[in-house]
Amino acid sequence: MRLTEFWNRMHRHFGEVYAQSWAKDYVISGLGGRTVEQALADGVAAKQVWLAVCQVVDVDPRLR
Repeated sequence: MRLTEFWNRMHRHFGEVYAQSWAKDYVISGLGGRTVEQALADGVAAKQVWLAVCQVVDVDPRLR
């Protein structure tokens, strides 16, 4: 998954503004206790980060 597709899915699920805030503030244990932003900055693949997001929030199956 490309990073642009990742952010597209985040924006579609959370909305433009809340997606950025959520990615910055919400710590996900499946990402080693990191936020989305931290995990991406550390080089974790966008697909892996998206799957971790899907495990903690109820994402529309069409976006999975």
